[in-house]
Amino acid sequence: QFAFQENEIKLLTAEIERLKNFGCLGVSPSLEGLRDENAKLKYRLNFLQKSLQEERSKAAKSMININSCLQEIFGAAIQAAYPELENPPLVVTPSQQPKFGDYQCNSAMAISQILLKTKEQKVSPREIAEKIAKNIPTNDCIEKIEIAGPGFINVHLRKDFVSKQLSSLLMNGVQPPAIGKRKKVVVDFSSPNIAKEMHVGHLRSTIIGESMCRLFEFAGYDVLRLNHLGDWGTQFGMLIAHLQDKFPDYLTVSPPIGDLQAFYKESKRRFDTEEEFKKRAYQCVVLLQSKNPDFIKAWELICDVSRKEFQKIYNCLDITLIERGESFYHEMMKDIVKEFEDKGFVQVDDGRKIVFVPGFPVPLTIMKSDGGYTYDTSDLAALKHRLCEEKGDILIYVVDSGQSVHLQTVFAAGQMIGWYDPKVTRVAHAAFGVVLGEDKKKFKTRSGDTVRLIDLLEEGLKRAMDKLKDKERDKVLTAEELKAAQTSVAFGCIKYADLSHNRLNDYVFSFDKMLDDRGNTAAYLLYAFTRIRAIARLANIDEQMLRKAAREEVLILDHEKEWKLGKCILRFPEILQKILEDLLLHTLCDYLYELATTFTEFYDNCYCVEKDRQSGQIVKVNMWRLLLCEATAAVMAKGFDILGIKPVQRM
Repeated sequence: QFAFQENEIKLLTAEIERLKNFGCLGVSPSLEGLRDENAKLKYRLNFLQKSLQEERSKAAKSMININSCLQEIFGAAIQAAYPELENPPLVVTPSQQPKFGDYQCNSAMAISQILLKTKEQKVSPREIAEKIAKNIPTNDCIEKIEIAGPGFINVHLRKDFVSKQLSSLLMNGVQPPAIGKRKKVVVDFSSPNIAKEMHVGHLRSTIIGESMCRLFEFAGYDVLRLNHLGDWGTQFGMLIAHLQDKFPDYLTVSPPIGDLQAFYKESKRRFDTEEEFKKRAYQCVVLLQSKNPDFIKAWELICDVSRKEFQKIYNCLDITLIERGESFYHEMMKDIVKEFEDKGFVQVDDGRKIVFVPGFPVPLTIMKSDGGYTYDTSDLAALKHRLCEEKGDILIYVVDSGQSVHLQTVFAAGQMIGWYDPKVTRVAHAAFGVVLGEDKKKFKTRSGDTVRLIDLLEEGLKRAMDKLKDKERDKVLTAEELKAAQTSVAFGCIKYADLSHNRLNDYVFSFDKMLDDRGNTAAYLLYAFTRIRAIARLANIDEQMLRKAAREEVLILDHEKEWKLGKCILRFPEILQKILEDLLLHTLCDYLYELATTFTEFYDNCYCVEKDRQSGQIVKVNMWRLLLCEATAAVMAKGFDILGIKPVQRM
C-alpha cells in the first residue's frame, strides 16, 4: 500500500539533492528556474510525506481482517511449496467447531486435483497440506497448526494476538479495514416518480441503497448518493393540462394540490377518455421540452408537491439523497444519440433509432419515431455522466430485479462504446425481489391497491407503541424515552426485516414477525444492545474508567466463552469486506445476530459483576469482562449505524 509513495519520496529527495548541487556549481544559466523547480519538488515531497504519515496512522488504527491476514500467510506458504502453480486455490474460512481450531485452510484438496490434471502427479491432499504447513512464514497470529482428515489445515490463533486486537479496538474505536486507494462510489437508489406516491415497492431500494452508502462511507470511499427521480416525460403533458384547467391562475397563486395521487388519477382518466384533452396534453409536452417558462413553472410546481411528500418519508427513515432526476440528463440526450450514430451503432427501424448490443436480443431504443427520447436514452446519458463527468470508480444501481435485462443491456452498451472497462471500473446492478403479503402474493391493501409507504410507516409506529405498552415499558420510561423507543423499534424493525433477507429473494412483510423480540429481529437486537450497554452503568463504571481500563488491562480470554466472543467480535472487518464485494447486506444482519447470541452465552457463563447473594452489594468487578461487553456493544453500534438503525439507551 505504501511502497509506491515511499519510492516517489526517495526519487524526489534524490532530485532535490541533485538540483541543490547543480545550483551550487553555478552551472545553471537560470538560478530562478532552479529555485522554482526546487520549491515545487519540496512542496510535493512534504505533501507525500504528510500523506504517507496519515495513511500509516490510519492503517495502524484500522481493524485487522484476520481472514485476509491468514490468506496472505497461506498464499505465501503455497507459493513457497508449489512455485510452479499459477494462481493456486486459496480457501480460508472460520471453523464451525472449536475442535477444528479457529480457522481452516482447505486448499490442499483443490491443489491435489490441479497437480493430477496439469502435471499428471498423484499427490495425496494430506501430503500437500503437510508441505504447505512446513512453509508457513513467521507471523504474529498463528499459535499452532494441525492437519486433520484428508488434508484440512486447522489454524489455532494466538491468544495474545486476539487480546491485542481487542485492546486496539477499545482504544481506537471501531475502525474500517484498510482499503488502499480511496475510490469514488456512485449509488443510484430510491428513485420514485413525480406525481405518484411512494409505495411499498420503493421501500427496498431506499433502505438497501442507504445502507450500502453508509457501508462504503464507513470504509473510507467517496460516496455520491443519487435519487434518479422520474421527473420528465410524456406524463407531464397531461398533468400540466389538468393543472391549467383546475387552477388557471397557477402562475400567480400557488395551487393547493393536497392529494397528488388523486390529481394524477384524474388527469390520467381524462387523458384516456377525452380526445381534446389528449391532444392538448401532447402540445404541453412539446412546450415543456422547448423550455417555455410558463410550462417550466407548472412542471416545477408539480415536482415541488412530490418532493415534500418524499421528504417526509426520507426524514422518517433517516435517508440522505441528492436529487438528480431524468430532467438533469435531458440536454445530454441528443449528444448520446449522435455519439452512437457517429460510431456506427445505430439502425433505423420504422422511424425509430435503435442500438443492438451483442448478447442481448432486445435492442435499446434511443430515439422514438416522433423524435422523442426514451428511458433507454436517459439511462445511457446517466451512465455516461456518472462515468465520465463524476469519474465514478464503482457504480451501483439499487433497482428491482425486473429491470435486470434492461440495465445489463445499458451497461453493455456503455462498455461497447468505450465509456468504461469492466476490469477497471465496476458497474453493478444490486437487484432485489418484491415485497409479499402474508398470503405470499404481492403486498397490497385489502381493496387491492398498492400499499402507500407513509401508511406503512404510521402503522409501524402504532404497532411498536402497542408492543412497548404490552411490555409495560410506559410505566418505567419517561414520555421522551418511550417516544424514542417507539421510533427506534418501528423504523428499525422495518429496515431490519428487509435487510436481514437476501435481497435477491422476495420476502414476506409481517409486522408480527418483525416486532417479535425473539429470534433474528431488530427488536431482539435492540433489546440485547440496551442490556449490554447497561451492564457497566449498573456496576457504577463510567466511560472514563472503561477508557483507562482499555489502556491498562490485558483482556484475559481463558474461558472458552470469552475466547469465542473475542474471536466473533474481531470477525467484523471480514464481514464488511465480504459485503463490499458481493453487496449482500443480510450477511451483516446474520453476523450481528450471531454476535448477540454469542454474547448471551458469554454473559450466562462468565460473571462480569459479582454480587453478594444476601445483600446484592457488588463485591467484585471483572474489568476485562466488562471490556469485552464494551467491545461487543461498540461493534453492534457500528453495525446498527451501517443498517440505519438507531438504538436507545433505555428500552
